[in-house]
Amino acid sequence: MLCASITARFYNEAGKLTSLLEKRRSLHRHLTDRQDENALLRAEIERLEPLANLGTLTYMIAHEINNLLTPLRNYAELAMANTEDVKLAEKALRKTARNCERAAAVMEGLLALANGSGQRPEIVSAAELVDGAFTCLCRDLNKDGIDVRVHVAPQARVRVSAAHIQQALMNLILNARQAMTPGGGILTVQAVEEGPTTRISVADTGVGVDPKVMDRIFEPFFSTKGSAGSGLGLAFCKKVVEAHGGCIRVESSPGQGACFTILLPNS
Repeated sequence: MLCASITARFYNEAGKLTSLLEKRRSLHRHLTDRQDENALLRAEIERLEPLANLGTLTYMIAHEINNLLTPLRNYAELAMANTEDVKLAEKALRKTARNCERAAAVMEGLLALANGSGQRPEIVSAAELVDGAFTCLCRDLNKDGIDVRVHVAPQARVRVSAAHIQQALMNLILNARQAMTPGGGILTVQAVEEGPTTRISVADTGVGVDPKVMDRIFEPFFSTKGSAGSGLGLAFCKKVVEAHGGCIRVESSPGQGACFTILLPNS
């Protein structure tokens, strides 16, 4: 009887062990299948990523073209409305031509970014970049109740592709304007050299940024403006600045405005 009991227990335990081993083999097969599926999905994502990048680039180009067309239209309308004032019309047309060249340079830069090709940077004055950004706006921000304060160190230089960084600055200024509209406020643009880098900041006294979304504002297609925003302005700024070996950061509190700081090499 004792022998029979031991034998039965043995077979019982052996059966449990066999069952456990079978379950382990089944789990292993399941894990292997999932790993294979995951590898296939990763391969598919890698295959589709260029298409996603192309879509992002296309939307970004449309966004930047829209920003550039506004001053071009304003200059053209100014010239047509003052055909008898030859000097004024000539000045407006000259600015139109200059901004067309800038638009072409920006589009070329966007395509270069998409292709991963390098920029053609040169040493330029920070003051010229800031002045160029405001010129592109073709709008007196004082009409929006905005007090513009520019403090750029005369010796401040940056090594960049001017048209691209001007467009990035213009995006930051437009965002600041929108953050202070309506109601107005103070827009402060500063630039100063700090060793091998130059710091350019664009600060406003607008609505500020919610801390909950602070980490996402540079993501493509993420916007705090709802349907009024494309979510590409800041993504463009980040991509352009980083392509020049720089970085961009933001400091903000709700109701206390925002300050975007760009650090760029100056040599």
